[in-house]
Amino acid sequence: MALTHPAYGQLRVVTPTASVLLANNPGKMTLDGTNTWILRAVGSDECVVVDPGPRNKAHISQIAEVAGPVALTLVTHRHFDHTAGLKRHIKLTGSPVRSADPKFLHESDEPLRDGEVIEAAGLRITVLATPGHTGDSVSFVLDDAVLTGDTILGRGTTVIDVRDGTLADYLDSMDRLVAAGEGKALLPAHGPEQADAAAVARYYIAHRHERLDQVRAALAEIGPDAKPMAVVRHVYADVDKSLWPAARQSVKAQLAYLRR
Repeated sequence: MALTHPAYGQLRVVTPTASVLLANNPGKMTLDGTNTWILRAVGSDECVVVDPGPRNKAHISQIAEVAGPVALTLVTHRHFDHTAGLKRHIKLTGSPVRSADPKFLHESDEPLRDGEVIEAAGLRITVLATPGHTGDSVSFVLDDAVLTGDTILGRGTTVIDVRDGTLADYLDSMDRLVAAGEGKALLPAHGPEQADAAAVARYYIAHRHERLDQVRAALAEIGPDAKPMAVVRHVYADVDKSLWPAARQSVKAQLAYLRR
């Protein structure tokens, strides 16, 4: 029987060129945990690792065991549940590391560039800048799939990190993913894969505009200068209160978008 998500501690084949190893770090923000993607062309001995994940010795050791020679490691964005395991991963695999944020580079001085085509492990991987969740978020486009990091999740929706993410950037990124993901599988950093990345991106766009309409309605009722948490109480009343701090971040981004 084929493995299905979530399958902790087991390398699960998803497409002919992509397999996933799920880190055992479930939580409100990580869903079932962080997906570490292992990419390789059919017949290739080498692979590309995307997002080694958290500082979890068992997970990082298992990546090294199942991956074989790692030609390159790619990072979708800076958050620790994707990057905290990098130091040990480098030690075990000797892999060079590329990311949009220069702080994670290893054996390279070139941050990832939008539109760049990477050839490794027999694959052609196109870098797509998709800021919004964070300023440094990137996606990776393969012939048959798109790896979206936290920009699009396998279920639910994404929180915008207002330290450097914006809703305007995020909506622009969704448009880019609609164009890039048509007919391609969605391989997210959290949650299960989906059959059509463009379809999920369209849903995300519709959902964001629905939330914006709800925020506009809340401001009309409680006043145009309402604070984010006051808006959360109106718009997210049906959401578990333990998720309200994350919702507050999204509302801050929505208010900045509407008030810009």
